[in-house]
Amino acid sequence: MRQSRYFIQTMREIPSEAEVISHQLMLRAGMIKKVAAGIYDYLPLGLKVIRKVENIVRENMNKAGAVELLMSVVQPAELWQLSGRWNHFGKELLRFKDRGERDFCLGPTHEEVITDIVKSQVNSYKQMPVTLYQIQTKFRDEVRPRFGLMRGREFIMKDAYSFDIDDAGADISYQKMYDAYRSVFNACGLRHKVVDADTGAIGGSFSHEFMVLADTGEDAVMSCTKCDYSANIEKAQVVDNGEKETVELSPLEEVATPDKHTALEVAEFLGVDIKHVPKTMIIRCEGVMDGKEEKTIFVACMVRGDHEVNLTKVKNIVKAKSAEFAEHYEVQDMTGCAVGSLGPVNMPLKVYVDNALKYVSNIVVGANKESYHIKNVNLDRDAKIEGYFDIRNALSGDKCPLCGAEYEETRGIEVGHIFKLGTKYSESMGAKALDKNGKNIPIVMGCYGIGIGRTAASAIEQNYDESGIIWPKAVAPFEAVVVPVNTNDEEVIKKADEIYECLLNMGVDVLIDDRNERAGVKFNDADLIGYPLRVSVGKKTLSDGKVEVLIRRTKEVILIDADNSAAEKIKEILDTKVL
Repeated sequence: MRQSRYFIQTMREIPSEAEVISHQLMLRAGMIKKVAAGIYDYLPLGLKVIRKVENIVRENMNKAGAVELLMSVVQPAELWQLSGRWNHFGKELLRFKDRGERDFCLGPTHEEVITDIVKSQVNSYKQMPVTLYQIQTKFRDEVRPRFGLMRGREFIMKDAYSFDIDDAGADISYQKMYDAYRSVFNACGLRHKVVDADTGAIGGSFSHEFMVLADTGEDAVMSCTKCDYSANIEKAQVVDNGEKETVELSPLEEVATPDKHTALEVAEFLGVDIKHVPKTMIIRCEGVMDGKEEKTIFVACMVRGDHEVNLTKVKNIVKAKSAEFAEHYEVQDMTGCAVGSLGPVNMPLKVYVDNALKYVSNIVVGANKESYHIKNVNLDRDAKIEGYFDIRNALSGDKCPLCGAEYEETRGIEVGHIFKLGTKYSESMGAKALDKNGKNIPIVMGCYGIGIGRTAASAIEQNYDESGIIWPKAVAPFEAVVVPVNTNDEEVIKKADEIYECLLNMGVDVLIDDRNERAGVKFNDADLIGYPLRVSVGKKTLSDGKVEVLIRRTKEVILIDADNSAAEKIKEILDTKVL
């Protein structure tokens, strides 16, 4: 491809709207263009990257025995009502009516549609296992779309679904997808971890996330320093261990704490270790079952002053659909007190206490009265609590639940998520099949997703420098760019064209920058866009019989002979160097 005939518009300034490096560089490199909040056009360079990621995914899905299909992005409400998610998915589900006043939505995911397909086609164990997948556009009306392709409202996703007659078969299908995902991200050239994860709105019995490691990642990953255990911060277990303080229990004492609202402020004001000043937080939990009805409840959660409440753990303990910190006015309505003076003594809500607070005595808690706290509280003596639970975020140095070694925290970007769904959707939607004994039973399902655009963006977050993107060769828009440095020199143009044509014939995905621009402009654009290899043909090096090859990742410069074997040597560098 000749750049003079291609569509590449780069920019030098950092766009003010872009917060993370991948968003900045994709805009600057002319890969995407914003249409609306969280919605982007894929420009030619960006689309090339997307297609390369898709092809890697497609190859590995096919190798794992999955079969591709394509489902409609528009889905009827009836299917979502069958699964029970129409009223529970939340505002992320973009709903609309057609001209006949029938309810539809834009698909954020396709469990309902795929279950309906299999329900109508599969009725016996003899037709299973079946794994179907698609690569398609989704839409989720995110409340805060941000970070470009990282968290958009419209996005391209590969979603796969497995169907088995029993759990044993489902476990095999799950493992095949697990292995395929490892192969996908290895083939993309991305350093990644597989971590235990919460199942979230998709549901199911367990799940794993695939995290691309990057210092700029929005997700915290807790990994054991000794064994293979890893989990995202939502799921990472905190081992319940410690020793109860052996001190005499002191009598309660109410003290004034004017204008002291945080645990740290109270601890410093009273001269107490912050570990003895727990935080009491009010959590709104929605979708809690009460008989056959769902309702919203509020609970109080306590963690040490130097710890943070984990909302996902709270949600799972109370069996809610979602859990969020209550708004200030809700706290006032529920407790009669403002945030900052809450405590468990005479708390009108159920109180869930983190395990770490088992081991401290004579603690300081809010008095449920503005600007007052109570000293020398001992929970088992002075408060009515639901019990002790793991409800905090894990920290570096906490103990691994498997081997007892310490956690370390890294940052990651979720690019893939796999779920063992069980019979959550097949039961509610009536997808059944005959087993070997002739019994009609719900089909056991799995669900497997990869964010295509997210994978491309995460490759940038993991691979960039001050000059621009450093694409792994497998997903680069072009593997190499040939740059004729002196566009007014016939010999330079002839040699650059010759190398370019030879590389094309060898199957190299190559671009020639034949624009009538200064060399500096071309070099800057090549660095910004991030081609793994830059081949510079200039009058000066050519006079010495040489062509310059720059490896983008290492900045290594290799001079090769400008003879008929030049293209072969460039191809050899592409094939053998770490790009």
